[in-house]
Formats: sequence, C-alpha cells, structure tokens
Amino acid sequence: MKQTSLVILALISFTIIGCKNSNKTAQTDVKPKSEINIYKGTASVSQGLATVETENIYDCDRGRKAPIGTSTATDGSSWTVPALVNFTDDNFPFASDLFNPCTKVEYASADEALAALDGTDIVEVDADGEVITAYIFADNYFEMYINGIPVGKDNVPFTQFNSNIVRFKVKTPFTIAMKLVDWEENSGLGSESNRGKAFHPGDGGMVGVFKNANNEIIATTSSNWKAQTYYTAPIKDLSCVSEKGALRLSDNCSTEDSDDGTSYFALHWKTPSDWQSTSFDDSQWPNASVYANNVIGVDNKPSYTNFTDIFDNTSTDAQFIWSTNVILDNEVLVRYTVD
Repeated sequence: MKQTSLVILALISFTIIGCKNSNKTAQTDVKPKSEINIYKGTASVSQGLATVETENIYDCDRGRKAPIGTSTATDGSSWTVPALVNFTDDNFPFASDLFNPCTKVEYASADEALAALDGTDIVEVDADGEVITAYIFADNYFEMYINGIPVGKDNVPFTQFNSNIVRFKVKTPFTIAMKLVDWEENSGLGSESNRGKAFHPGDGGMVGVFKNANNEIIATTSSNWKAQTYYTAPIKDLSCVSEKGALRLSDNCSTEDSDDGTSYFALHWKTPSDWQSTSFDDSQWPNASVYANNVIGVDNKPSYTNFTDIFDNTSTDAQFIWSTNVILDNEVLVRYTVD
C-alpha cells in the first residue's frame, strides 16, 4: 500500500508540475500589462493569435488557406480578423474572372475576357446609366460598392494571385467604395509562413482602371483616392505606432519576420456603418499612398502582366494604392468619386 501511495503521489506531483510548466510555456512571451499600457491611440489592442473560427473559406490548388478568426482585445471588444467580409454571402455578387489560376479561367487579354461575358454579370445601380467596366488586381482581396450598392467581390480571398472584371450600370457622378484585405495565415497576427520564417508580414496593394461604354478611361487608382486603415498587425512594440490627425501611422514599426510572433500585438478600429454610401464624409480620411509595381511585386504574376495595356496604359497609368503602410496595414477602406 505504501508503494502504491508513493506512486500515486508521484503521479499527482508530475501532473501538477507538468501543468504548471505547460502554462508557463504558453505565457512566456506575453507582455506585461505595463507594456500594453504604453499604447495611447484610438484602436483596441489584441495580443497573440486569434481564435480560428473557420480554418479556410476557400480551397484552391497551390493556394494558401484563408482562415477567419476572432481576436479579443484588452478592452474586452471582439474583432473578426483579418476583416469582416462577404465572401460567403451569396447576395454579394462575385466579380468576373480576368485571370484566375484557381478556376483555370486565364485570359490572355482583356478583350478575350470581355468577349466571354454575356451581360448577366452587369449590376444595375441606375436603370438609365451607362455600363462601366472596372479592371481590378488586388493583393489579396477586395469588395466593391458603387453608391453603396455591392457590385463585385474578389473570387480568391488569399492566393493564387488573380485579377477581375466588375461591370455595373450607373450615372455619373458616382462613388466607388472598396474594402481591401491583405489576408493572413497566422490568424490575428497579420503574417504568414514565407521566406523560411513562420511569421512573415505580407504586403497588400490594389490597382484599378475604370472605363466607360466608349472604352475610355474615366478613373484610375491614384493618390487622389481616400484610404483609411482599420487593422494593423503584427506590431512587436506598441511604442512604434502613432496617430496624427486621421493618420494611423506604423512607419516606425519593424517589418522584420521571425520564427515566433505569438506575443505580437494587433490594432483594430471600428468600421463606420455607412462607409460605402455616397453621403459618407471621407474628407478627413488621408489620401491613399501609391506604390511602384516592383514594391508590390507583380512583375512575375500573369494575372497582372497579361493586362499591362490596361493597368499600365501609356497615357493613363494606374497606380497601386494602399494606406501609409503596405506591409503592416491589413484592412484598408478606400473611396473615390467619379465626376
């Protein structure tokens, strides 16, 4: 009996010590509350990985998983990461494929892609309007509204890289509003496994060209668009972020990748309920930042290079746009009014 008791005591001791060690390991990299209190901005702050609600919202051969997660901030608020999107909502129309390795619909030219459309793709905003054709390349995902009406969403949330056509019937002037999302594998931490590191911050970027019924360019993405940030991650040190008026700045933050980013932070801002509408006042939003093609890294992507006559038109060259930080800002809303 004595030996049995000793064995039982030993097992209990081992179990208790093992549990303590396990908890200690899980909490090793959690920053002390004093460090979290360094942050004095307007965002809610979360730390560490989100709780994954959906492991992958889209399957694509050779594509990355696109998870949806929930992050709980230190103020108790809950946030959908990387963003609250309409990808699985059948009421929000998909854009048409321009070049999509996931569906194997890969056109060599915009004319070929347009010829394949039968008109059922056109979303009517105004019955007496004209048909506008938008060509979009987004890294990684977009949702487009015209005068507050959903007209097209990306067919691929993460990868492989694709491009799209969105057609809608509208009168001018009209307001374009788009949600742009740089997806993440490490849910809640704005990063992915890449370049030999488990936590590599990816980059975003979107370029768009809008043509009227006469095939004339009436709008392109540029610094004249408005762009505001709503989700920034990963943040290693909260002292690196700042706000200047409406600017949500993370330019001083490290973008270096690592093998363990589970203790990193994320910043979340509440999205205005009417940001898509024509009446929304975006005058205080910052202007979009523009980025060169080689910064975004599209020179080896046929979903872009097949259509340089559209995106890099010699007379009206569209520019990649995003917020002030194309690497750390993962959810960005952009707006522009076509007169």
